[in-house]
Amino acid sequence: MRIELAGLPGDPSRPNEDFVSAVLPSSGRGGALVLLDGVTPPPDGDDGCVHSVAWFTARLGGALVELCAARREMSLRACLAEAIVRTAAAHGDGCDLAHRRTPQATVVLARWDGTRVEHLVLSDSVLLVEAADGAVTAVLDDRIARLAARGPVTDAQRNAEGGFFTAAADPAVVSRAVTGVLPRAEVRALAALSDGASRWVEVFRAGDWAQCLGLLAKSGPSALIDRVRAAELADPQCAAFRRGKAHDDASAVYVEL
Repeated sequence: MRIELAGLPGDPSRPNEDFVSAVLPSSGRGGALVLLDGVTPPPDGDDGCVHSVAWFTARLGGALVELCAARREMSLRACLAEAIVRTAAAHGDGCDLAHRRTPQATVVLARWDGTRVEHLVLSDSVLLVEAADGAVTAVLDDRIARLAARGPVTDAQRNAEGGFFTAAADPAVVSRAVTGVLPRAEVRALAALSDGASRWVEVFRAGDWAQCLGLLAKSGPSALIDRVRAAELADPQCAAFRRGKAHDDASAVYVEL
């Protein structure tokens, strides 16, 4: 088994708000990956919380690693719900967890053993699945993309009916996640990308998802992120390629099963 991961902050003066991890249990018969993309707070800092987004993704990600690896009797939805509950409890009384901008994150989870591969995707991070025959499928929660096709995406649509959903403080959000299970024999490799890394495909159109997975397999996650950074630096004003930020936190993990 091969596992590689990398992450790079969009701004070197700020912490990377992504979280990425992959684990192999001591049994040696399976593993799990966790990728979170923390939602950057508003410029005025009004999120009702005394904690940073980086604090939130570290807490949520740490809980997910433990639960996905050690509590294999729990579904990935149940693991995410429990991790959200634990993280909400860690906030304390000084935080307004009902605030629409309370710290939150997109989520990609995958877990495998000798017989099957489970996955969960919530919001706009991406999971790539390479089949045994080499075909590549992108598992997407495309709510934000569908909203953006109709007009500007606003905070009023965040974690709201008819809008899009992220992991924040309400465990009920797990019902909105895209989930699935595949036979282990049908999966050759997995990759998870925060939207800062998936820009290579979704924003800069440098290749398709199969080519993206091929780059990860050949050169690793750092090479993909380096290419994203080069494309961003070539368009610093976001004139040729429209995007919300010139540079974004970028993280990726690649796993060959």
